[in-house]
Amino acid sequence: MKTILVVDDDKYHLLLYKQELSLEGYNIVTAKDGCEALKKVKDHSPDLIVLDINMPKMNGIELMGRILSEHKKIPIIINTGYRSCMDNFMSWAADVYIVKSSDLNELKNKIKELLGKIE
Repeated sequence: MKTILVVDDDKYHLLLYKQELSLEGYNIVTAKDGCEALKKVKDHSPDLIVLDINMPKMNGIELMGRILSEHKKIPIIINTGYRSCMDNFMSWAADVYIVKSSDLNELKNKIKELLGKIE
């Protein structure tokens, strides 16, 4: 079973993603901020990470840089409500950039696509 780390400061988004992605057959680990996410990466060795950009303590761009400096092969999906974050060239290090939506089909399809590449 593939493990996905979902990082978002909104507890309702975390709950929704955990429920929906668990139904897809994934083991879901959640973190509410970048600092917690770094610990979860070490503890759980996720196969893929879905992260928000705007979070307290450490934003998603900084978090992504810290993760990729040690774990270059983990696919990362930026999942944010801010389309303007795509203008930040640091966000280009992500494998996929998705604008948040109540319809999770795009996110689910990208997860399947990325995890299919590493199997």
